[in-house]
Amino acid sequence: MRKFFPDLFLLLMAGLVAVWWVTRPATLNTTEAVGIDYAGDLSKGGVVFNAGGCASCHMTPGQTDRKKLGGGLALKTDFGTFIVPNISPHKTDGIGAWSAMDLANAMLRGVSPKGEHYYPAFPYTTYAHANIDDIGDLMAYLRSLPAVEGKTAGHDLKFPFSMRRFVGIWKAIFLNTTTIVYDPAHTEEWNRGRYLADALGHCAECHSPRNALGGIVEAQRYAGGPDPEGRGWVPNITAKGLGTWSKADLSELLGTGFTPDFDSVGSSMASVVKNMEALPKSDREAIAEYIKSLSAIDGPPKPPKK
Repeated sequence: MRKFFPDLFLLLMAGLVAVWWVTRPATLNTTEAVGIDYAGDLSKGGVVFNAGGCASCHMTPGQTDRKKLGGGLALKTDFGTFIVPNISPHKTDGIGAWSAMDLANAMLRGVSPKGEHYYPAFPYTTYAHANIDDIGDLMAYLRSLPAVEGKTAGHDLKFPFSMRRFVGIWKAIFLNTTTIVYDPAHTEEWNRGRYLADALGHCAECHSPRNALGGIVEAQRYAGGPDPEGRGWVPNITAKGLGTWSKADLSELLGTGFTPDFDSVGSSMASVVKNMEALPKSDREAIAEYIKSLSAIDGPPKPPKK
Protein backbone atom coordinates (compact mmCIF):
# COMPACT_ATOMS: atom_id res chain seq x y z
CA MET A 1 0.00 0.00 0.00
CA ARG A 2 2.94 2.34 0.67
CA LYS A 3 4.00 2.04 -2.95
CA PHE A 4 0.45 2.17 -4.31
CA PHE A 5 -0.45 5.68 -3.10
CA PRO A 6 2.69 7.46 -4.39
CA ASP A 7 2.24 5.71 -7.75
CA LEU A 8 -1.42 6.71 -7.85
CA PHE A 9 -0.51 10.30 -7.01
CA LEU A 10 2.08 10.41 -9.82
CA LEU A 11 -0.46 8.91 -12.23
CA LEU A 12 -3.06 11.52 -11.29
CA MET A 13 -0.53 14.33 -11.65
CA ALA A 14 0.51 13.03 -15.07
CA GLY A 15 -3.17 12.92 -16.07
CA LEU A 16 -3.75 16.50 -14.91
CA VAL A 17 -0.69 17.72 -16.81
CA ALA A 18 -1.92 15.92 -19.95
CA VAL A 19 -5.38 17.48 -19.63
CA TRP A 20 -3.85 20.92 -19.03
CA TRP A 21 -1.67 20.54 -22.14
CA VAL A 22 -4.49 19.30 -24.40
CA THR A 23 -6.87 22.01 -23.24
CA ARG A 24 -4.44 24.94 -23.47
CA PRO A 25 -5.59 27.80 -25.76
CA ALA A 26 -2.96 27.50 -28.52
CA THR A 27 -2.33 30.65 -30.57
CA LEU A 28 -0.57 31.31 -33.87
CA ASN A 29 3.20 31.02 -33.82
CA THR A 30 5.60 33.54 -35.35
CA THR A 31 5.89 31.65 -38.65
CA GLU A 32 2.13 31.28 -39.07
CA ALA A 33 1.57 34.97 -38.32
CA VAL A 34 3.94 36.37 -40.96
CA GLY A 35 2.34 39.34 -42.72
CA ILE A 36 -0.51 39.95 -40.27
CA ASP A 37 0.73 43.41 -39.23
CA TYR A 38 0.59 45.03 -42.67
CA ALA A 39 -1.91 47.88 -43.15
CA GLY A 40 -4.55 45.79 -44.91
CA ASP A 41 -6.55 46.41 -48.07
CA LEU A 42 -9.93 48.02 -47.29
CA SER A 43 -11.56 46.89 -50.54
CA LYS A 44 -10.43 43.29 -50.17
CA GLY A 45 -11.49 43.41 -46.53
CA GLY A 46 -15.03 44.26 -47.59
CA VAL A 47 -15.14 41.12 -49.72
CA VAL A 48 -13.89 39.03 -46.78
CA PHE A 49 -16.50 40.68 -44.53
CA ASN A 50 -19.36 39.75 -46.86
CA ALA A 51 -18.06 36.30 -47.77
CA GLY A 52 -17.55 35.53 -44.08
CA GLY A 53 -21.11 36.53 -43.20
CA CYS A 54 -19.98 38.80 -40.35
CA ALA A 55 -23.11 40.97 -40.48
CA SER A 56 -25.47 37.98 -40.30
CA CYS A 57 -24.55 37.28 -36.68
CA HIS A 58 -22.93 40.45 -35.39
CA MET A 59 -25.32 43.10 -36.72
CA THR A 60 -27.18 44.74 -33.86
CA PRO A 61 -30.67 43.17 -33.70
CA GLY A 62 -33.63 45.42 -34.43
CA GLN A 63 -31.99 47.59 -37.09
CA THR A 64 -31.05 47.11 -40.72
CA ASP A 65 -27.61 48.70 -40.99
CA ARG A 66 -25.26 45.78 -41.72
CA LYS A 67 -22.29 47.90 -40.70
CA LYS A 68 -23.42 48.39 -37.09
CA LEU A 69 -21.90 45.34 -35.43
CA GLY A 70 -23.02 45.79 -31.84
CA GLY A 71 -23.89 42.10 -31.43
CA GLY A 72 -26.54 40.82 -29.05
CA LEU A 73 -28.11 38.10 -31.20
CA ALA A 74 -29.08 35.07 -29.09
CA LEU A 75 -28.27 31.67 -30.62
CA LYS A 76 -30.24 28.95 -28.85
CA THR A 77 -28.75 25.46 -29.04
CA ASP A 78 -28.86 22.15 -27.17
CA PHE A 79 -25.81 23.32 -25.20
CA GLY A 80 -27.41 26.56 -24.05
CA THR A 81 -27.74 30.09 -25.42
CA PHE A 82 -24.78 31.84 -27.04
CA ILE A 83 -24.83 35.64 -27.18
CA VAL A 84 -23.03 37.12 -30.20
CA PRO A 85 -20.51 39.79 -29.13
CA ASN A 86 -19.99 43.37 -30.24
CA ILE A 87 -17.24 43.42 -32.92
CA SER A 88 -17.56 47.08 -33.85
CA PRO A 89 -14.42 49.23 -33.43
CA HIS A 90 -15.63 50.58 -30.08
CA LYS A 91 -12.56 50.75 -27.83
CA THR A 92 -14.12 49.15 -24.76
CA ASP A 93 -17.38 47.50 -25.81
CA GLY A 94 -16.16 46.12 -29.15
CA ILE A 95 -12.82 45.15 -30.66
CA GLY A 96 -11.42 48.63 -31.17
CA ALA A 97 -8.45 47.86 -28.91
CA TRP A 98 -7.62 44.63 -30.75
CA SER A 99 -4.57 44.19 -32.96
CA ALA A 100 -4.72 42.36 -36.29
CA MET A 101 -2.97 39.50 -34.49
CA ASP A 102 -5.79 39.36 -31.95
CA LEU A 103 -8.30 38.99 -34.78
CA ALA A 104 -6.17 36.33 -36.45
CA ASN A 105 -5.98 34.28 -33.26
CA ALA A 106 -9.73 34.60 -32.80
CA MET A 107 -10.64 33.55 -36.34
CA LEU A 108 -7.89 31.04 -37.11
CA ARG A 109 -7.40 29.46 -33.67
CA GLY A 110 -10.54 30.30 -31.68
CA VAL A 111 -8.60 32.08 -28.92
CA SER A 112 -9.48 35.46 -27.39
CA PRO A 113 -7.01 38.29 -26.65
CA LYS A 114 -7.32 37.23 -22.99
CA GLY A 115 -6.03 33.77 -23.89
CA GLU A 116 -9.37 31.98 -23.49
CA HIS A 117 -11.07 29.55 -25.86
CA TYR A 118 -13.97 30.77 -27.94
CA TYR A 119 -16.91 28.43 -28.26
CA PRO A 120 -17.34 26.92 -31.75
CA ALA A 121 -20.72 28.64 -32.16
CA PHE A 122 -18.27 31.16 -33.64
CA PRO A 123 -17.32 29.22 -36.82
CA TYR A 124 -13.56 29.43 -36.43
CA THR A 125 -13.42 25.75 -37.38
CA THR A 126 -14.03 26.97 -40.95
CA TYR A 127 -12.26 30.33 -40.76
CA ALA A 128 -9.17 28.38 -39.64
CA HIS A 129 -8.61 27.40 -43.29
CA ALA A 130 -8.34 31.05 -44.43
CA ASN A 131 -5.21 32.89 -45.54
CA ILE A 132 -3.80 35.21 -42.89
CA ASP A 133 -3.63 38.10 -45.40
CA ASP A 134 -7.42 38.01 -45.61
CA ILE A 135 -7.63 38.46 -41.85
CA GLY A 136 -5.43 41.56 -42.08
CA ASP A 137 -7.68 42.94 -44.83
CA LEU A 138 -10.77 42.19 -42.76
CA MET A 139 -9.33 44.05 -39.77
CA ALA A 140 -8.73 47.10 -41.98
CA TYR A 141 -12.37 46.98 -43.05
CA LEU A 142 -13.74 46.47 -39.53
CA ARG A 143 -11.77 49.48 -38.32
CA SER A 144 -13.56 51.61 -40.94
CA LEU A 145 -17.03 50.81 -39.55
CA PRO A 146 -18.94 52.84 -36.94
CA ALA A 147 -18.23 52.18 -33.27
CA VAL A 148 -21.33 50.85 -31.50
CA GLU A 149 -21.71 51.42 -27.78
CA GLY A 150 -22.91 48.63 -25.52
CA LYS A 151 -21.26 45.45 -24.26
CA THR A 152 -23.31 42.29 -24.77
CA ALA A 153 -24.31 39.85 -22.06
CA GLY A 154 -22.41 36.61 -21.47
CA HIS A 155 -23.45 33.19 -22.70
CA ASP A 156 -26.00 31.13 -20.74
CA LEU A 157 -24.73 27.56 -21.07
CA LYS A 158 -25.49 24.28 -19.37
CA PHE A 159 -22.87 22.52 -17.24
CA PRO A 160 -20.29 21.23 -18.21
CA PHE A 161 -20.35 23.29 -21.45
CA SER A 162 -19.97 26.44 -19.36
CA MET A 163 -16.36 25.41 -18.59
CA ARG A 164 -14.37 27.11 -21.37
CA ARG A 165 -11.12 25.30 -20.67
CA PHE A 166 -12.60 22.03 -21.85
CA VAL A 167 -13.30 23.51 -25.28
CA GLY A 168 -9.63 22.58 -25.77
CA ILE A 169 -10.60 18.90 -25.78
CA TRP A 170 -13.27 19.63 -28.42
CA LYS A 171 -10.68 21.46 -30.51
CA ALA A 172 -8.24 18.55 -30.25
CA ILE A 173 -10.90 16.36 -31.84
CA PHE A 174 -12.52 18.68 -34.38
CA LEU A 175 -10.32 21.71 -35.16
CA ASN A 176 -8.29 21.37 -38.36
CA THR A 177 -6.10 24.43 -38.95
CA THR A 178 -4.80 23.49 -42.41
CA THR A 179 -4.90 26.46 -44.80
CA ILE A 180 -6.66 25.73 -48.10
CA VAL A 181 -4.15 25.64 -50.95
CA TYR A 182 -4.64 25.89 -54.69
CA ASP A 183 -5.54 22.59 -56.39
CA PRO A 184 -4.01 22.51 -59.90
CA ALA A 185 -6.34 19.68 -60.89
CA HIS A 186 -9.20 22.20 -60.98
CA THR A 187 -9.88 25.56 -62.58
CA GLU A 188 -9.15 28.98 -61.11
CA GLU A 189 -12.89 29.50 -60.65
CA TRP A 190 -13.36 26.20 -58.81
CA ASN A 191 -10.45 26.98 -56.48
CA ARG A 192 -11.86 30.42 -55.71
CA GLY A 193 -15.28 28.89 -55.02
CA ARG A 194 -13.81 26.25 -52.74
CA TYR A 195 -11.95 28.88 -50.75
CA LEU A 196 -15.04 31.07 -50.41
CA ALA A 197 -17.26 28.15 -49.37
CA ASP A 198 -14.85 26.14 -47.22
CA ALA A 199 -12.78 28.90 -45.59
CA LEU A 200 -14.77 32.13 -45.44
CA GLY A 201 -18.41 31.34 -46.21
CA HIS A 202 -18.59 28.43 -43.72
CA CYS A 203 -21.39 26.85 -45.80
CA ALA A 204 -20.82 23.42 -44.27
CA GLU A 205 -21.38 24.75 -40.75
CA CYS A 206 -25.12 24.85 -41.42
CA HIS A 207 -25.47 22.42 -44.33
CA SER A 208 -23.99 19.41 -42.49
CA PRO A 209 -25.32 17.14 -39.73
CA ARG A 210 -23.54 17.15 -36.37
CA ASN A 211 -22.71 14.49 -33.83
CA ALA A 212 -23.54 14.53 -30.12
CA LEU A 213 -20.52 16.73 -29.37
CA GLY A 214 -21.49 19.33 -31.96
CA GLY A 215 -18.83 18.36 -34.50
CA ILE A 216 -19.63 18.06 -38.21
CA VAL A 217 -20.18 14.48 -39.43
CA GLU A 218 -17.46 14.50 -42.09
CA ALA A 219 -18.94 11.63 -44.11
CA GLN A 220 -22.07 13.75 -44.63
CA ARG A 221 -20.51 17.19 -45.10
CA TYR A 222 -22.89 19.41 -47.10
CA ALA A 223 -25.61 16.72 -46.97
CA GLY A 224 -27.99 18.78 -44.82
CA GLY A 225 -29.49 18.08 -41.44
CA PRO A 226 -31.37 19.64 -38.54
CA ASP A 227 -30.99 23.39 -38.11
CA PRO A 228 -28.48 23.96 -35.26
CA GLU A 229 -30.98 26.37 -33.70
CA GLY A 230 -33.82 23.87 -33.97
CA ARG A 231 -35.82 25.80 -36.54
CA GLY A 232 -36.43 23.17 -39.21
CA TRP A 233 -34.20 21.32 -41.65
CA VAL A 234 -31.21 22.62 -43.61
CA PRO A 235 -31.17 21.17 -47.16
CA ASN A 236 -28.68 18.82 -48.73
CA ILE A 237 -26.61 20.85 -51.23
CA THR A 238 -24.56 18.01 -52.69
CA ALA A 239 -25.56 16.64 -56.10
CA LYS A 240 -28.03 14.43 -54.21
CA GLY A 241 -30.00 17.43 -52.98
CA LEU A 242 -29.55 19.91 -55.82
CA GLY A 243 -30.49 17.40 -58.49
CA THR A 244 -31.05 19.17 -61.80
CA TRP A 245 -30.09 22.64 -60.56
CA SER A 246 -27.60 24.30 -62.88
CA LYS A 247 -24.64 26.44 -61.91
CA ALA A 248 -26.64 29.45 -63.12
CA ASP A 249 -29.57 28.44 -60.87
CA LEU A 250 -27.35 28.30 -57.82
CA SER A 251 -25.60 31.56 -58.65
CA GLU A 252 -28.99 33.22 -59.08
CA LEU A 253 -30.14 32.00 -55.68
CA LEU A 254 -27.00 33.38 -54.03
CA GLY A 255 -27.59 36.77 -55.62
CA THR A 256 -31.37 37.14 -55.35
CA GLY A 257 -32.70 34.41 -53.07
CA PHE A 258 -34.91 32.98 -55.81
CA THR A 259 -34.95 29.25 -56.59
CA PRO A 260 -35.47 27.75 -60.08
CA ASP A 261 -39.15 27.09 -59.27
CA PHE A 262 -39.71 30.78 -58.42
CA ASP A 263 -39.76 30.25 -54.67
CA SER A 264 -37.54 32.30 -52.37
CA VAL A 265 -35.35 31.32 -49.45
CA GLY A 266 -36.17 32.31 -45.89
CA SER A 267 -34.90 31.91 -42.34
CA SER A 268 -31.13 32.32 -41.89
CA MET A 269 -30.51 31.73 -45.61
CA ALA A 270 -32.15 35.06 -46.40
CA SER A 271 -29.40 36.71 -44.36
CA VAL A 272 -26.78 34.71 -46.24
CA VAL A 273 -28.16 36.03 -49.53
CA LYS A 274 -27.73 39.59 -48.20
CA ASN A 275 -24.05 38.80 -47.76
CA MET A 276 -23.70 37.03 -51.10
CA GLU A 277 -25.40 39.74 -53.14
CA ALA A 278 -22.72 42.17 -51.94
CA LEU A 279 -19.97 40.00 -53.47
CA PRO A 280 -18.73 40.35 -57.04
CA LYS A 281 -20.82 38.27 -59.44
CA SER A 282 -17.70 36.28 -60.29
CA ASP A 283 -17.43 35.14 -56.66
CA ARG A 284 -21.04 33.93 -56.57
CA GLU A 285 -20.42 32.03 -59.79
CA ALA A 286 -17.26 30.53 -58.31
CA ILE A 287 -19.15 29.30 -55.24
CA ALA A 288 -21.80 27.82 -57.52
CA GLU A 289 -19.10 26.10 -59.59
CA TYR A 290 -17.63 24.50 -56.47
CA ILE A 291 -20.91 23.47 -54.85
CA LYS A 292 -22.11 21.94 -58.12
CA SER A 293 -18.98 19.77 -58.16
CA LEU A 294 -19.81 18.09 -54.83
CA SER A 295 -20.51 14.37 -55.16
CA ALA A 296 -23.95 13.05 -54.24
CA ILE A 297 -24.14 12.17 -50.54
CA ASP A 298 -27.16 10.91 -48.65
CA GLY A 299 -27.97 13.07 -45.67
CA PRO A 300 -29.51 11.98 -42.38
CA PRO A 301 -33.19 10.96 -42.55
CA LYS A 302 -35.66 13.71 -41.82
CA PRO A 303 -37.87 13.13 -38.78
CA PRO A 304 -41.52 12.32 -39.58
CA LYS A 305 -43.85 15.29 -39.71
CA LYS A 306 -46.01 15.64 -36.61
